[in-house]
Amino acid sequence: MSQPVDSAVSAVRTYVEQHRAAFLDDLTEWLRIPSVSAQPDHAPDVRRSADWLAAALTATGFPTAEVWPTPGAPAVYAEWPSSDPGAPTVLVYGHHDVQPAAREDGWHSEPFEPVVRDNRMYARGAADDKGQVFFHTLGVRAHLATTGRSAPAVHLKLLIEGEEESGSPHFRSLVERHADRLAADVVIVSDTGMWSEDTPTVCTGMRGLAECEIRLHGPDQDIHSGSFGGAVPNPATAVARLVAALHDEHARVAIPGFYDGVVELTDRERELFAELPFDEREWLRAAFSHATAGEAGYSTLERVWARPTAEVNGIGGGYQGPGSKTIIPSSAMVKLSFRLVAGQDPDHIEKAVRDWVAGRIPDGVRYEIAFSPATRPCLTPLDHPALKSVARAMGRAFGTPVRFTREGGSGPAADLQDVLGVPVLFLGISVPSDGWHAPDEKVELDLLLKGAEASAHLWDDLAEHWQRVP
Repeated sequence: MSQPVDSAVSAVRTYVEQHRAAFLDDLTEWLRIPSVSAQPDHAPDVRRSADWLAAALTATGFPTAEVWPTPGAPAVYAEWPSSDPGAPTVLVYGHHDVQPAAREDGWHSEPFEPVVRDNRMYARGAADDKGQVFFHTLGVRAHLATTGRSAPAVHLKLLIEGEEESGSPHFRSLVERHADRLAADVVIVSDTGMWSEDTPTVCTGMRGLAECEIRLHGPDQDIHSGSFGGAVPNPATAVARLVAALHDEHARVAIPGFYDGVVELTDRERELFAELPFDEREWLRAAFSHATAGEAGYSTLERVWARPTAEVNGIGGGYQGPGSKTIIPSSAMVKLSFRLVAGQDPDHIEKAVRDWVAGRIPDGVRYEIAFSPATRPCLTPLDHPALKSVARAMGRAFGTPVRFTREGGSGPAADLQDVLGVPVLFLGISVPSDGWHAPDEKVELDLLLKGAEASAHLWDDLAEHWQRVP
């Protein structure tokens, strides 16, 4: 028989606190491994990190823990079946590679020698993402110890990637290759954050991403603007006109078909966003900007979380040195990125952009357009039973009802949703001040332990409130 809520929460918290020191010692050991996937010299360290994690998961109790090779950096897979054959299957995603870091970048301590100051652990990967991966090991132990189980209440699987900080170039193929073993009813992503220490939140979705580069060519070489200007097409002018036509007067993307399929915000979602303690002036300071801008009819949070966008990431062409050089340049270029929301198909977006560009290139200008691999958006409905379990588990850990957010960025979690055909949910405890990718990255230790508590509560809640999908 399950314990009353108050005693279950107390039991989990006591277990986590009693094992805090050993947990942090182990995490410190892992953080010392400079698993920088973007730097070839660290390839052996990324492999060492994978081996370390596989051994740690075995020590935690997972009967299966394997290192999965890829053409790049290895991933780690672990599995712990429930004793209940009908229990739901949960796949936890995270990554064990980290961003580059060096003391001379502005760190106040060595980035791969963790230190604790003011109840915060400073190290590369402390929040992004080793700390948030590792709290699941303490969480599952607390879950077993406080329920008397010998195996989790759910069929628990982990997939911890080794190339997320390098763009996950081999992740989708890895998931496709192992789709049978990765089969699950839901994916839990622990590579995300909360609104703040005082406002625990659960993320319900991430935007997708499509990127392209367009190169335009006019004359076969730079030519004299006095002798030929006004009589031949200028590729730099063509690029400027292309960019100017990207949005209409309401800051909506003007590419025909761009908004096809977009899942609009519900009134309830807009209400939930509005409940968050959003300070626009503080947000602008964090954005190093001086005014907000964007699609008319939407708040700032709605624009960055739930609306698709088109951005100019780079533009160039012609002479850019000191003084003047009166030429018609032979070429020009622009880099564009499109953030996508639920309901948008990256393949459709690519076709729409290609058609739009083709219709705007003047005669006499040749062009090439190249797209990078796209990332699909993901969104979990607010009434999904697994999302309710995540919210309850977080609420029990933090002692308060949680609120809901989305993420404006993109990540490989959408590949799991796409290939496995299951919803993706987010369980993260990082806060904006943790400084992902920046000098002095840190994690708040109290929040890290709250993550372990939430993980401990989640498995029972999912097993109790969500029937396995046939």
